[in-house]
Amino acid sequence: MDRKEFLSVMGITTGSLAVISCLGCSKNAGNGPSTSGPTGVDFTLDLNASSSAELVKNGGYLSANGVLVAHTPAGAYIAVQLSCTHESYPLIYEASADQFYCNNHGSAFSETGAVINSPARTNLTTYKTTLTGTSLRVYS
Repeated sequence: MDRKEFLSVMGITTGSLAVISCLGCSKNAGNGPSTSGPTGVDFTLDLNASSSAELVKNGGYLSANGVLVAHTPAGAYIAVQLSCTHESYPLIYEASADQFYCNNHGSAFSETGAVINSPARTNLTTYKTTLTGTSLRVYS
């Protein structure tokens, strides 16, 4: 095998592997991570419980039942799906920027769940919150 033939074979092999690899990661393959949040959400958090301590302070957040619940600097309670719509990595709440953020690939979402920064292209599933005394209900 001469040099030209060798490089041609290697180019085809490398190109084939790249295509196969990309196809395996395709979101349309049907076997990728879910990009939507849980459905039928309905739970209550006791803000007096030690497990909810982060929610008492403005800017704090916690995750429960696949939902990220945050207490905004303005004092409102908001809730969105816990996972990024890009590749389902867990989100954090950045109170100083009024956004939800994915540390894995840099996607950012507004407090209403709208995409601010890609690679995510789909908005977050949002949930309603109702505060009654020290009980915070999160529901669909």
